[in-house]
Amino acid sequence: MPFAGLIGIEFLAVDPAVVRARLGWSPERCTVAGVMHGGALMALADACGAVAAFVNLPEGAVGTTTLTSATNFLAAVRDGHANAASTILHRGRTTIVVETVISDDNGRTVAKITQTQAVLS
Repeated sequence: MPFAGLIGIEFLAVDPAVVRARLGWSPERCTVAGVMHGGALMALADACGAVAAFVNLPEGAVGTTTLTSATNFLAAVRDGHANAASTILHRGRTTIVVETVISDDNGRTVAKITQTQAVLS
């Protein structure tokens, strides 16, 4: 996934049960006041969720694409890493629903994202 590499996302574990990735805090990924930008967190969640959907594709499918994504921001990331864990909520023939929880290095939940991925045949 070239975009994930471009912005600095690191995949730590890729398994059908859970996909884990992280994005390091840096001034270039922040809003004013040193808070990691919500768009950076959403990009992390989208990439991690897409990989989770991909490794859970039904037989005969070739890929996925994001149909919807809903994000709830709960806290700020001011240093360290944003750590994402994506799990499957629903695995169907035409859609896969993924939940991604992003936490900081202290284990505090900073965002929850639910996305629906279309299954491409």
